[in-house]
Amino acid sequence: MANDTTIEAGRIIADLRRELALRTAERDEALAQQTATAEVLQVINASPGDLAPVFDAILEKAHKLCGIAFGSLQLYEAGKFRAVAVRTMAEDLAELLRQPMEARPGFASSRLLAGERFVQIADMIETAKLLPDYTRAQLSAAHGLRTGLFVPLKKEDELRGYISAFRDEVRPFSDEEITLLENFAAQAVIAMENARLLTETREALDQQTATAEVLQVINASPGDLAPVFDAILGKAHSLCGVAFGILNTFDGTRFHAAAVRGVPAAFAEFRARNPTGLGAGTAPAQIIAGENVVHNLDLMDEDAYRNGDPNRRAIVDLGGVRSHLAVALRKDTELLGFIAAFRKEVRPFTDKQIALLESFAAQAVIAMENARLLSELRQRTDEIAEINRDLEARVAAQVTELERTGKLRRFLAPQLAELIVAEGDESILETHRREIVVVFCDLRGFTAFAERAEPEEVISLLREYHAALGPIVARYEGTLDHYSGDGIMVFFNDPLPCPDPARRAVEMAAAMREVAQALLTRWRRHGHHIGFGVGIAQGYATLGQIGFAERMDYTAIGTVCNLAARLCAEARDGQILISSRVAGFVEDSGSLEQVEAVSLKGLSQPVLVYNLA
Repeated sequence: MANDTTIEAGRIIADLRRELALRTAERDEALAQQTATAEVLQVINASPGDLAPVFDAILEKAHKLCGIAFGSLQLYEAGKFRAVAVRTMAEDLAELLRQPMEARPGFASSRLLAGERFVQIADMIETAKLLPDYTRAQLSAAHGLRTGLFVPLKKEDELRGYISAFRDEVRPFSDEEITLLENFAAQAVIAMENARLLTETREALDQQTATAEVLQVINASPGDLAPVFDAILGKAHSLCGVAFGILNTFDGTRFHAAAVRGVPAAFAEFRARNPTGLGAGTAPAQIIAGENVVHNLDLMDEDAYRNGDPNRRAIVDLGGVRSHLAVALRKDTELLGFIAAFRKEVRPFTDKQIALLESFAAQAVIAMENARLLSELRQRTDEIAEINRDLEARVAAQVTELERTGKLRRFLAPQLAELIVAEGDESILETHRREIVVVFCDLRGFTAFAERAEPEEVISLLREYHAALGPIVARYEGTLDHYSGDGIMVFFNDPLPCPDPARRAVEMAAAMREVAQALLTRWRRHGHHIGFGVGIAQGYATLGQIGFAERMDYTAIGTVCNLAARLCAEARDGQILISSRVAGFVEDSGSLEQVEAVSLKGLSQPVLVYNLA
């Protein structure tokens, strides 16, 4: 029995060791793949715009991790595939792959174009037997390429190329290897997209710089077109691959060369003796007929040349021109001239180059219009100056109004502050006497709390307290006299009179008590034994601004303020004590409780007091 147990334990240990070895191998393989992916990304980051090291790194990592003997990375451009990176291939096969070639029907490249996720060829030797006239397949088989995998490089649904991976034996690629190659393909697409964006950014920056420099010449040469036209032709040559160019102006009947750059001597001599021709099919004739852009891929391969048009023959035979672009200069519908750009090889201008020349043409029109515009600008100078002065005055007035509103908002409800500013009369803030209702409120036990608590706790509690009660003051349109620690003083009926100020003060106090009690309940759960009381009195006071130029406050001074403060001090937690005068205005509320006459500090006679239940 013991031996059986030992054997079983040994078997279990052996199984566990095999499982551990398998998991370790899987972990190492995953780590190697992650490392390879990270290293390729590092190459991408280190080689912005340079795809060669990125493609080489991708092939190197793919070969190492997927058991690949031969490989290439091919791009799909202008309807043809060509290798831009190869690895461990015979030179004759590598050179063949570098030559652009259309997709062969039925072969891997055609299937990728058709949208297949990947294409795996079991054995290139067998495939070559089926395609005896396909040189790529025959040479691949001859050099020992066997099982092959083709993984597309795709940007969304657009095929940009593919990675080809071959073994030197017949052994299919696993799902994990296919997935890894797809990851490498995605990284190749990222690098290609980065390079494209970088190139476009550089081109755009060069074009913007050129446009800005031409505008600088225009600004620096008002009325002088020669330096502007020279700058335009110079920028067009450097950015558009132009061999030479001419900027022609139009007088309504004929074209005249206003600026030239790089024109061959023989053609320049011909042009000096002969006016620009307007023969049928020529660019000048098409421009006059209304065309804005005339693009000739090959001037030699057109009827004007074959029919012997003198100007066309001169351009081709004396100037050596093949491709040509003409862009009209127009002001609205008025023809002012055109820019002619020439190449000595058959190479079409790209859409971006045409757009850039159109931009230069627009700048030339701006320069040609400058003389007229300058006259109009001078006539408008005084008018614009007057408009600017008016705007400055209005802005200054608005700034002053905002400053006044900001000052008033410190002690008035926002709507009252805005009303005073809108009426433009701040005389109501001057010293005067008026009957007001004063509300004092503060926290019971706050002094004891402040002695025990840390300063940060005191500040936090006061912020919460003021944030809760402040909006209530604004809602009832009270005038906030001041905050003083936990004490708040608010009065009604000044600086703007309001109907029934006593009732408004009482209702505000009740709203404050309701909000304060919710705060007190939470604070007490934290061990803070704090209460809330309010005192309200009505009477005459002297009101006005006090302070100094940089800081003015609006306040009330009088016995009524002292009475409200003493009532507040007398009030227990939750009480709202009001004077008999206030009670007389709100007695119909039915919620008043008479308190016995109270002797208050600073007042010679006892005061009849009511509590708002």
